[in-house]
Amino acid sequence: MRLDENRVREWVIISQLIKNFSITLLIGTVLVAGVFAFSASGKESGGNFKVGSGNNDWWTTYPSQSTGAGSEVNQPQWVLDALKSNPVLIYVHKDCSYCVPQTKAIANITEEYGSDIKVFNFGVDNGDERAEEALMAYDPNGDVTYVPMTIIVTLAPDSAGKVKPVWHSTEEVTGDTWIKSYVDDAISYHEQNSASWK
Repeated sequence: MRLDENRVREWVIISQLIKNFSITLLIGTVLVAGVFAFSASGKESGGNFKVGSGNNDWWTTYPSQSTGAGSEVNQPQWVLDALKSNPVLIYVHKDCSYCVPQTKAIANITEEYGSDIKVFNFGVDNGDERAEEALMAYDPNGDVTYVPMTIIVTLAPDSAGKVKPVWHSTEEVTGDTWIKSYVDDAISYHEQNSASWK
């Protein structure tokens, strides 16, 4: 009888060890998977939007929907100067009822982000030549330019790995959420890449 009780105890102990090992292995697997998922999420190499030519991408050249698709962008010097310290948000608009919701969204973003992003807010009828420069440089379609135009510029690696200015723009009323998603991304890219930009 004694032998059987000892064997039962050994089996209980072995079963507990196997169970503990299995739980430890499972926890380790979950942790490793979490690390890979975080790395693959893009947060370590930029943000939520990739650099490319698609509708939602950060662009290094004119995007695929533009009449000038693939052509180089003539970045205004005042934008390049501002990029030395922060990503840039440019808003060009009229004082019209159509622009009002986007103007309010820009005001909200400006207040929320403060000095984390350099904001240029241009009324197209106010005579500031930078408004026209921005419209010409960053029109996403390359044809007739409409306002309001919202433009975000930051720094990210191109397909060759060289850090350069990248941008995204729209001529639509998007509201806070859209602007915030690109501004968050722009700040992330800028923090990661500004030291490598020459």
